Amino acid sequence: MRDVQVISGRLLTTVRRPTRQEIYMTDIHTVEEALTHPERFRVTIFGSARTKENDPEYHQVFQLAKSLGSMGINIITGGGPGIMDAANSGLKAGTDGDAKSVGLTIDLPWENEANNHLDINKHFHKFSNRLDHFMALSNVMVIMPGGIGTCLELFYTWQLIQVDHICKIPIILADEMWHSLYGWVKKDLLGRGMVSPPDLKNIYCTATNAQTCEIIELAYQEFKKVGDKICLNINKYQP
Repeated sequence: MRDVQVISGRLLTTVRRPTRQEIYMTDIHTVEEALTHPERFRVTIFGSARTKENDPEYHQVFQLAKSLGSMGINIITGGGPGIMDAANSGLKAGTDGDAKSVGLTIDLPWENEANNHLDINKHFHKFSNRLDHFMALSNVMVIMPGGIGTCLELFYTWQLIQVDHICKIPIILADEMWHSLYGWVKKDLLGRGMVSPPDLKNIYCTATNAQTCEIIELAYQEFKKVGDKICLNINKYQP
């Protein structure tokens, strides 16, 4: 809590207001408690809000999320249209109720409403607070086709792993548009010494849903095997 002095007439009063860290921890555990207990393994799927239902990327993400839902894995998205809608609706089609569809929504001029496939909807007004929640709640990140927002989410995750602020979770680049970006990172950033080989260790390029699911399933099995000793971002990450 932080002290804020409020003047009312001649009376000076000290008001206790929660810090950003305290608000963050309260919000995180509110979302956490709403998820299936003790299941805490979650996959976040990032991607464009502009993808249409008849686009091949929409179908790809729907089928991926459906497969994850059948495995009992919770999915987190930004809760909006496009890729997010595909992921949340796919999970609902694949689960028998064990897996939860989570949306971390935000106010945007062109994206006013959440999609209709959310079990849990946590709304934000600022990107920074929303990004913190994505980081804390996720065990795997899947990057689908997207624009500037998706680039931000990818590199924010990547950099927090680099500086050991979050666990070394898999980042799966599940479309060839990201494969060329990864090639640039290797050629120009790694090649010129701007990053180190360990910085690329947790990055995976996949061409099919089967390859993506294989990486996720390996992470899930490791999660279940290690149990309470597993690194969890909800415990490690301190924004």
